[in-house]
Amino acid sequence: MSARTTKPHEIVERALGLSRADGCVVIADEHSSANLRWAGNALTTNGVTRGRTLTVVATVDGKEGTASGVVSRSAVTVDELEPLVRAAEAAARGAGPAEDAQPLVTGVEPSPEFTEAPAETSSAVFADFAPALGEAFARARAGGRELYGFANHELVSSYLGTSAGLRLRHDQPNGTLELNAKSPDRTRSAWAGRSTRDFKDVDPAALDAELAVRLGWAERRLELPAGRYETLLPPTAVADLLIYQMWSASGRDAAEGRTVFSRPGGGTRVGEKLTELPLTLRSDPNAPGLQSAPFVIAHSSGGDQSVFDNGLPLAATEWVREGELNRLTTSRHSAGLTGLPTAPGIDNLILDGGDDRSLEDMVAATGRGLLLTCLWYIREVDPATLLLTGLTRDGVYLVENGEVTGEVNNFRFNESPVSLLGRAAEAGRTEKTLPREWGDWFTRAAMPALRIPDFHMSSVSQGV
Repeated sequence: MSARTTKPHEIVERALGLSRADGCVVIADEHSSANLRWAGNALTTNGVTRGRTLTVVATVDGKEGTASGVVSRSAVTVDELEPLVRAAEAAARGAGPAEDAQPLVTGVEPSPEFTEAPAETSSAVFADFAPALGEAFARARAGGRELYGFANHELVSSYLGTSAGLRLRHDQPNGTLELNAKSPDRTRSAWAGRSTRDFKDVDPAALDAELAVRLGWAERRLELPAGRYETLLPPTAVADLLIYQMWSASGRDAAEGRTVFSRPGGGTRVGEKLTELPLTLRSDPNAPGLQSAPFVIAHSSGGDQSVFDNGLPLAATEWVREGELNRLTTSRHSAGLTGLPTAPGIDNLILDGGDDRSLEDMVAATGRGLLLTCLWYIREVDPATLLLTGLTRDGVYLVENGEVTGEVNNFRFNESPVSLLGRAAEAGRTEKTLPREWGDWFTRAAMPALRIPDFHMSSVSQGV
């Protein structure tokens, strides 16, 4: 029997039934995706894919503690189930005691749809989007612009079963759109991106109009030296910076004195004021339009993630509350080590607490400064301060007396998101956004634009 003809919940139950370990966790992830790509105002490719990944976690109790073994494989058939389960058990027996060992999670109500067929996407998700995109191609062609980009939609149905009795299921839709407009001579480029659950809230005509304005701004070119500039960071750039901050907010690492969230002399900076603005950085699995898994789905252990926490319920969490550091990420194990509350990571991130001004309003209130489009190639320089470096891309614009007066050269920047929060002079309206740099890994974000009085452009970049 093939992987596609066996229902995911049946695969999970069979794997659990084959287990001879003291504990077992099985995760079946059903993947489906549909995509469109285009270049030079014409569609180039489209496709649909399907797949299944099965992860088995075996736990074995011993005199020195509980060990765990994890094995993941794709396209597993019924005949391949037992070898997979045995491989996980062998990995557990060959491993030393797991530092993060905890009792498997119990007491979580089963998902009513656990035995139902997985959700699947198809090219039908683009039924309204594709014709609108074609109309945008025609307008761009008439306006002397060339559009490039891609749209991708995926659905992942995750089935989680454990020997402790959990039977949980979560369906995660995820859509991304990236659109580049270029001048025919390729000297000018502008980018826009959107995150969506179903492509019903994406308007190609509006995006093309936005990009046309930016290409118009770029007709006047100015050169600026490196330095510190008042800078407006759009929501996509704020998302890229704060997602990296979130990834670096390990409670254990902070308690051990290894991160920007470590308190000098010992402990963490939880309770410390990070910014005078009343900003709240939070995650919520039930946030409208940004819904994510309401329980832990951990395919491996590492840092503050633990396979022993699979199925642990997730709740709305304020990482920064009205400017004050409130939570750091922890597993049950690292929470016990540090004395911090258990706070696993959640797959969305929201910053709110700013005023209701749009980015356009903030531009109009700027005497002289820079307006960024997006950031890319972000890398860590110093974990102790969370100093990051990266490049600007697809348009840096000079704002003078409330108006954009031209495009300037790109820059390399050196900044810490924690420091930026502390120095931010203004936060605008929170809106759903697509991170440019981390969009392949993290798409569910809502951020405001930020005004930074002295953003550090450390050197000039020759990138477009």
